[in-house]
Amino acid sequence: MSDTFITVIAIMLTAVLMLVLPVMTMADRVDTVSKTDIETKTSDFVNEIRTTGKLTSEKYSKFIEEITSTGNTYDVEMEFKILDENPGKKSTQTAKDKIGENVYYSVFTSQISEALNSDSAVYNLKEGDIITVTVKNTNLTLSQSLKNFFYTISGNDTYTIVASSGGLVLTTGNQVK
Repeated sequence: MSDTFITVIAIMLTAVLMLVLPVMTMADRVDTVSKTDIETKTSDFVNEIRTTGKLTSEKYSKFIEEITSTGNTYDVEMEFKILDENPGKKSTQTAKDKIGENVYYSVFTSQISEALNSDSAVYNLKEGDIITVTVKNTNLTLSQSLKNFFYTISGNDTYTIVASSGGLVLTTGNQVK
């Protein structure tokens, strides 16, 4: 009886090793490829905004379409830190180019989306503004599901696919009418 029990355990362990581990490995590789793809697309999107100085609704829609082509759903968070050209005079020697004198105010995703949905459909930036774009997956990937089943280590705030990119705007965007 004990030999039969050990044989059954050995068969189950072999099945797990031969079937489940390769599936977990492939699922991890799919997530890794998706993460690399999202990082590249996010970096390209940010660099395009930095070099042109503007974000159009077409660029944003194209970016969303490209990242969802991986088969996952994503939450895109944008923050534009706008250089305030009139920070107020604190002294008689105030200059915009001095270190420590620049004042920024932040514009977030909801405000940017409102501007893109307006009549102009363009959000213009100026040289010296700072942009940051963060992309996180919102769906549960196969790799996360398998890890939850076997390890129970993934939580609600654990993202498998995360990409962030940012930089300084190099050119002032002109609105074309």
